[in-house]
Amino acid sequence: MKLLLDTHIWLWRALEPQRLTRRVAKALGDPANELWLSPISIGELIVLLRKGRLMLPHDAGSWVTRTMQDLQLIEAHLTIDVALTMGSINFPCGDTADHFLAATAKVLGLTLSTADENLMNLPGISVLANR
Repeated sequence: MKLLLDTHIWLWRALEPQRLTRRVAKALGDPANELWLSPISIGELIVLLRKGRLMLPHDAGSWVTRTMQDLQLIEAHLTIDVALTMGSINFPCGDTADHFLAATAKVLGLTLSTADENLMNLPGISVLANR
């Protein structure tokens, strides 16, 4: 399975693995699965750090590089196709980061791993729910 990690799933996997359900933790730990991360999640991390809502043991750049390596994450590139696909998805909320993540999953054929109820029932988006 190819899993695109929502920002909170990525952060929980790295910092608070006890917040993951058994099913999601098993999928993330399965070496047969590919784990993907969008640069949008890095942007969301930076915002959380600026707001003081998250603390990291190292500077953001070093921490991101290390978690990308440790979790063997594949970068999900932002493309024009991803941006245009956002227009074809009927989102129940206005969170632009969520729109980019869902569109990325759709364009790249990835399963979005999330605990966000707003992303769990989008048509054409495969989801591994953390609930």
